[in-house]
Amino acid sequence: MDYTATQSGFRQRKLQPNMRLRNSSVDGSEGSQLFEDMSGAAPGSQTEYRNPQAGPQAAGFPGQSILSDPMSNLAMAYGSSLASQGREMVDKNLDRFIPISKLKYYFAVDTVYVGKKLGLLIFPYMHKNWEVNYQHDTPVAPRFDVNAPDLYIPAMGFITYVLVAGLALGTQNRFSPELLGVQASSALVWLIMEVLAVLLSLYLVTVNTDLTTIDLLAFSGYKYVGMIIGVVAGLLFGRLAYFLSLLWCCVAIFVFMIRTLRLKLLSEAAAEGRLVRGARNQLRMYLTMSIAAAQPIFMYWLTYHLIR
Repeated sequence: MDYTATQSGFRQRKLQPNMRLRNSSVDGSEGSQLFEDMSGAAPGSQTEYRNPQAGPQAAGFPGQSILSDPMSNLAMAYGSSLASQGREMVDKNLDRFIPISKLKYYFAVDTVYVGKKLGLLIFPYMHKNWEVNYQHDTPVAPRFDVNAPDLYIPAMGFITYVLVAGLALGTQNRFSPELLGVQASSALVWLIMEVLAVLLSLYLVTVNTDLTTIDLLAFSGYKYVGMIIGVVAGLLFGRLAYFLSLLWCCVAIFVFMIRTLRLKLLSEAAAEGRLVRGARNQLRMYLTMSIAAAQPIFMYWLTYHLIR
């Protein structure tokens, strides 16, 4: 080792070059870091990525770019056209079976017509003219002709019958929502079956008539008036009053149906009161009497269990 003399008389050892470099590297490692510390950097020094092509649409609704696409507009227009065509097709097919456009005619009633029609259903014996009036080959509205069929009285009669049935069940401590629903659904099912049976009979007999399905529904719904009178009389005065009032209403509806339907089903000779001849006219007469006779049967079937 090399020693050097100092002024104080002591000798100092010279450091080797390699040792000095080693110590310098160790000392320098304290000031150097593997990763640069960015915690003290200013916020503005951080880099941000921005799309230079982003315009005002980037800050707005993201669907604007989709709606502005011509293909999307074309698809929306095509979808709206398909929806309109489907609606027209449904309306056309529905009007074929249920002429909704003609329903306004059957509800064109007023208070005077309803009063006269109810009187005709209960007392049909004194009524003379049973023909429906026409104007320009079109039947006049029911409020102008008491002989015209309507749906107002059958609809209101059905609803009133269900309410009266619920009242009768309540007085007997048998009321329940399920039983009332069964009562209403059974009455509706029997009405639909009756109309379908009449339509099938008209098809088998090959009767050319201007009676429509709604006309048959109206005529079949008139029996609810007599059913309501019978049930109310039974609730107020007992079973005897029920049977007497129901018997009166059954005879009345039978006469009403015979005098109304014979103008629709029988020939012109039968409508004028002359003798009915021919096998086809005989079948039409039997069919008319069968439809009229079915009304009292349904009236009793749907009301007898309500009076005890």
